[in-house]
Amino acid sequence: MRFYPIVFSLTALVSGFTANAQHAPAKESTGQLQYADEHHFKNIKQLTFGGDNAEAYFSFDGKAIVFQRTNASEGLKCDQIFYGKLPKAASDKFEYKLVSTGKGRTTCAYMMPGDKQLVYASTHLGADTCPPVPDRKKLKKYVWPIYDSYDIFVSDLKGKVKKQLTTEAGYDAEATISPKGDKIVFTSTRNGDLDLYVMDMDGKNVKQITTDLGYDGGAWFSPDGSKIVWRASRPKTAEEIKEYKDLLREGMVMPTNMEVFVANADGSDVKQITSLGKANWAPNFMPDGKRIIFASNHEYEKGFPFNMYIINMDGTGLKKISHDGGFDAFPMFSPDGKKLIFSSNRNNGGTHDTNLFICDWVE
Repeated sequence: MRFYPIVFSLTALVSGFTANAQHAPAKESTGQLQYADEHHFKNIKQLTFGGDNAEAYFSFDGKAIVFQRTNASEGLKCDQIFYGKLPKAASDKFEYKLVSTGKGRTTCAYMMPGDKQLVYASTHLGADTCPPVPDRKKLKKYVWPIYDSYDIFVSDLKGKVKKQLTTEAGYDAEATISPKGDKIVFTSTRNGDLDLYVMDMDGKNVKQITTDLGYDGGAWFSPDGSKIVWRASRPKTAEEIKEYKDLLREGMVMPTNMEVFVANADGSDVKQITSLGKANWAPNFMPDGKRIIFASNHEYEKGFPFNMYIINMDGTGLKKISHDGGFDAFPMFSPDGKKLIFSSNRNNGGTHDTNLFICDWVE
């Protein structure tokens, strides 16, 4: 499930994220690719130009990426999945091609072992057209749609669907694959709540691995495949629980209060890593497997900007690593740990465009 930083106006986004937090100054988004205090980034390169480009994830060999893209000016009215080999030289242009069906809405693509196929979620069996988005002005809440027509598919690099992995009623999406190439973790509403499940690469042996009430999603495996990290909401009061359940029945979830959790890959030994308040999400493991990188708006009382942070597995050592005044999120390291790819509003010419950026990682 994507975060939609540019589909709606900045005003709507800011008003949607409201909670108490300490205000901290942010750098204004300008035409620059990198800010002086982004010490971990080197040789940063912008890969895409225009539209909404996000959730870019490396192939197993680190030479290509899959990502999702929306750009109404190109006829892409809602997210579709694209694939492209990364430029070998700094002067080379990043070329990419459509690898989803072009029908419905797609999300959360990930390369399969061998880099010849990919998994992604799509609503195309429900309808060829883009599913409707929630009317946030009417709801007076910032919500994400949870389309029950989402299922998870395997496709080749020519855009041909080879296999459907999920067939249960309800939402099935947010799939990522273990570096060991043996398991897929995903989010589903098949039990009436948004929980994490694992399955074999062929869709068999499905097992539920989270049980607490709330939205469990965006899970990733550690570099050795032994652990997972994910974002979760945990409604506690009677009012919060009612609101969560009421929205979920309508196919929506409010992602304004989420924290980062880790567990063993089978769901055991759950630990809450962050307790920052607001929206802490898009977590991933650092190459050493001992720290977490994630996106958060916890510093800002209006709920915006979003920047990227690093934190130790025990919740200590929180460190801010990106400083754009708009949106920095969806971090992923290359398999060798040398490069970082992420999505950002930086260098967008004053528009709401979100683009992909890649850089060398400096520890």
